[in-house]
Amino acid sequence: MSHRLLAIIGVLLVAAGILLTSSFFIVGQTEQALVLQLGEVRRVIREPGLQMKRPFVENVITYDKRVLDFEPPYEEVIVSDQKRLVVDAYTRYRIVNPLLFYQTVGTEAGVRARLSALVTGSLRRVLGSVTLNDILSSKRAAIMNQIRDDVAAQARSLGIEVVDVRLRRADLPEENNQAIYARMQSEREREARQYRSEGAEAAQNVRANADRERTVLLADAQRDAQRVRGDGDGQAVRIYGEAFGQDKQFFAFYRTLQAYRESLLGKDTSFVLSPEGNFFRYFNGWPGMATASGGNAGPSATANAAPSGTTAAPGAGSAPPPADTAAAGPGAARAP
Repeated sequence: MSHRLLAIIGVLLVAAGILLTSSFFIVGQTEQALVLQLGEVRRVIREPGLQMKRPFVENVITYDKRVLDFEPPYEEVIVSDQKRLVVDAYTRYRIVNPLLFYQTVGTEAGVRARLSALVTGSLRRVLGSVTLNDILSSKRAAIMNQIRDDVAAQARSLGIEVVDVRLRRADLPEENNQAIYARMQSEREREARQYRSEGAEAAQNVRANADRERTVLLADAQRDAQRVRGDGDGQAVRIYGEAFGQDKQFFAFYRTLQAYRESLLGKDTSFVLSPEGNFFRYFNGWPGMATASGGNAGPSATANAAPSGTTAAPGAGSAPPPADTAAAGPGAARAP
């Protein structure tokens, strides 16, 4: 065999290998394929295995059948209570209609751009109708389901099925944190002032009630004390009256001695009185002494004589003063 024949056989083998390679292709378990002829879709292959196509005329495009993840960039939205939120969401989808997918977006990079717009629009519509408290409460799951259904309804026209849309984080913008903290602080201070004022009002009421009760108790105590004093003074007056009625002369003498004791206690006490006055009548002798001695003017009578130029004080030999006169004296010694 000549070298020329060997070369021809080799060329034919290489051409046959290239032809076979261009005629067969494999669709994997996780793939689905479109067979295109000059850009026109000829077949849709969903089953895995070895497949054939026309070499050099048809080409194959494969898409993944598994659930794919898509994480759009952070979005800043405004909720219904006018609070701005930075939302971090992610989406899971799968390609269910490769022909429609190829006709609308073509590639996975194209679907990501379209899906990002859909997710952003749905986030703004749904979150714009709820409050921040709803997002942070148990209503969060229902809100995410609503966003998922909204995105899924719009994504069907792209040949994809949106499996899930999740809100990973929903935070306030960094520039709003200080304002939020300041407002929270002012709210707490306002509540503290309110609690302090309520406490001061309650304390004032307690003090007022205590002062009123104290005033009532003091008034009752003073009333009872005045009643007791009145009863005691009445009993004292009664006892003095009974004692005065038993022996008027002795009672007058006793009260006069009490007046002497009260008035002569001071060291520098001075009296400007006449010795013959009624206050010093007992210094001149006991009334009735002269009569008891038989009417003789003895030494005692001489000693009790009044000085020259003065009127003699009642003494021995004189009639005893009346009961009211004998009891008379300084205010402190006067019978009640």
